[in-house]
Amino acid sequence: MIKRLIVSFIGIVVLMLIVAIGLDRWISWKTKDYIYDEVQQLPHRQVGVVLGTAKYYRTGVINQYYLYRIQGAINAYNSGKVKYLLLSGDNALQSYNEPMTMRRDLMAAGIPSSDIVLDYAGFRTLDSIVRTRKVFDTNDFLIITQRFHCERALFIALHMGIQAQCFAVPSPKDILTVRVREIFARLGALNDLYILNRQPRFLGPLIPIPAVHHIPEDAQGYPAVTPEQVVTLQHMLAAEKKAALKKKSVAVPDKSLAPEAPAIPDLLGKPEFLPLPDSSTKDPVIPPARK
Repeated sequence: MIKRLIVSFIGIVVLMLIVAIGLDRWISWKTKDYIYDEVQQLPHRQVGVVLGTAKYYRTGVINQYYLYRIQGAINAYNSGKVKYLLLSGDNALQSYNEPMTMRRDLMAAGIPSSDIVLDYAGFRTLDSIVRTRKVFDTNDFLIITQRFHCERALFIALHMGIQAQCFAVPSPKDILTVRVREIFARLGALNDLYILNRQPRFLGPLIPIPAVHHIPEDAQGYPAVTPEQVVTLQHMLAAEKKAALKKKSVAVPDKSLAPEAPAIPDLLGKPEFLPLPDSSTKDPVIPPARK
């Protein structure tokens, strides 16, 4: 009897895993035609929606998922693929503000504030996608995030009748844990869409993003920066920063007067593109999955 129960339990678990993996693959298949991996392939759109995530991991390590999204946003904007950047993220705590953090780094990279729009109520992927359509009056926009996140965001958009494409920016090499968690996030999204019919936590008044910007058909795109091209530069900048801080500590003995760490692009001399982070770090960043 006990043996039969154990076998039945194992069978149920295996069946549930097969169903979960099958649904995961179905979402990937359904959205694959709307995802672009290269800047040059991107269609011209008025708005690019950057899905927020934490800039730093709890240990203080830079979140590489964040860096790749910021770099992708800069490349898409500088290539003329998008006119405005809508930064959608969590602002639940006074000390944690994803949209403002992204805005600071994008402005430090040379993107004017007039072309940046903030969405403080992008608590979940569903909120970000639906609010872009219903609050910011934008349809047929470009999402900027990692591929696994692109697939879930696009699936939500398709279900809601929203036109969207996605620029899939690179992911850190060690992505297995995040990818497993993404399977459960997709099951949650299916539950929200097909069972609970969940809507964004907040909608609010209509805030249209400025008029459509007409971009010439022959607009040339810039090549994206690869991690291999910037490894040497990263080491050089780190050495220069260390030397500068050491020199300043001699002139300013009082540590309380030491400056705060600058925004990421400040360290790079405001380049046309934000260099990609070194994805071979020993302490990979694993941000919390956006529900």
